[in-house]
Amino acid sequence: MTSSGREDARSRKPERPPRLAWNGGAVPLDRPRVMGILNVTPDSFSDGGRFMAREDALASARKMIAHGADVIDVGAESTRPDAVPVDLDEEWQRLEPVIGELAAFGTPVSIDTYKAGIAARACAAGAVIVNDVWGLQKDPAMADTVAAAGAAVIMMHNRKGADPDIDILADMDRFFERSMELAARAGIPPERQMLDPGIGFGKTLDQNYMVVNRLDHFARHGLPLLVGASRKRLIGAVLDVDTDDRLYGSLALHTIAFVKGAAMVRVHNVQPHVDAARIAHATLCEHVE
Repeated sequence: MTSSGREDARSRKPERPPRLAWNGGAVPLDRPRVMGILNVTPDSFSDGGRFMAREDALASARKMIAHGADVIDVGAESTRPDAVPVDLDEEWQRLEPVIGELAAFGTPVSIDTYKAGIAARACAAGAVIVNDVWGLQKDPAMADTVAAAGAAVIMMHNRKGADPDIDILADMDRFFERSMELAARAGIPPERQMLDPGIGFGKTLDQNYMVVNRLDHFARHGLPLLVGASRKRLIGAVLDVDTDDRLYGSLALHTIAFVKGAAMVRVHNVQPHVDAARIAHATLCEHVE
């Protein structure tokens, strides 16, 4: 091979898996996908306390599925910066009444947790994706737990605090490389892995917006991207609106994320995002399905 050929090979971006898979199933990534958020928590920043009752949670999930959600992401511990930590038993007490029935609806269920013990119980109850806000790096048992369950994993970039002076893209690359290494060591194949840039986590306002604008930078890792900016503070900071008035800003940011290469977005308002995803797909593919 010539030197120019070697350079071309090194610069060629790896082809991302065409689906997010798990034992017995997958979400095809042939078009932009939408993950609906279901928080069974009393203190989540946007909808805390609204779906603590079992029937309310299940009704919300049914509505999201009817509106076209491709995945339901259920969590029982708030990950907002000032949230009070929840121990494993309390987290499971919130999840246990709903997760089995959610799985029975037929739409893939993702468990939003960084605790291996919760991930194991949730997958045994029917969850097929583990959404870890610490990218397999918080709980040493998480990667092996995901592998043993045959689940897919979403590995989010996170930091303990924002630093305006760091090269955030380089920091994220290092973090993702470590997460992917942990996944590979545990035997989780690439088609069961997805990355999340962690919008709103350990980043300044400017860094958050820069990361969305530079999503194509992360194609170098060869994995699909999930972006979750729904109703977050970075939207309120620009629009000067309260949490419940951030739908339009969320739609704008997530549509830009699709254009920049995101495979999936994680949202509170499913139907308008499904519509936005369909329009983005029709535009980017230059045909209507």
